[in-house]
Amino acid sequence: MWDERYSADEYAYGTDPNDFLAEYHHLIPTGKVLCLAEGEGRNAVYLARQGYEVTAVDSSAVGLDKAQKLASLSGVSINTIVADLADFTVAPNSFDGVVSIFCHVPKDIRKDLHQRVIAGLKPGGILLLEAYTPAQLQHGTGGPATDELTMTLMELDQELDGLEIIHGQELERDVVEGLYHTGRGAVVQIIGRKA
Repeated sequence: MWDERYSADEYAYGTDPNDFLAEYHHLIPTGKVLCLAEGEGRNAVYLARQGYEVTAVDSSAVGLDKAQKLASLSGVSINTIVADLADFTVAPNSFDGVVSIFCHVPKDIRKDLHQRVIAGLKPGGILLLEAYTPAQLQHGTGGPATDELTMTLMELDQELDGLEIIHGQELERDVVEGLYHTGRGAVVQIIGRKA
């Protein structure tokens, strides 16, 4: 599905960064950042332009090829890894930040992934996450087709045990990101710091 979506010339979710990331990236200590389910690279390239050393992981080689093209056009470099997040290894204590923007995977995979992410953060490292909540299904403006792939603040509070949650909320906001996120969205936002 994702290779097909990313095979068009245009960028499916645009080339501008996610609004939540753009507003709060400064909370991530300067250094190494891991971007999960990064697709065509808009967030990874933005972070590289801010001086971070970025690794983007996604299951779509087509998407990550476009991410490399976007990086080149922007005059920055990013590392890309084609991998399934179900078994992607995050080296312990290796990242100053992890960015998870609309990274929707099944709950059992997500819970395990979040434990690997926490272990992979250096002390003081930041997880910055935005995802759709179950309420998004009523909006029809993008995101998963089933609530199994959505997230709630309560679920994330439990899954991210080990992080100090410095920002956590569910809200509705306008999400305008390319062809596939367009309109009012029901989202959850988390910023967590590893002790």
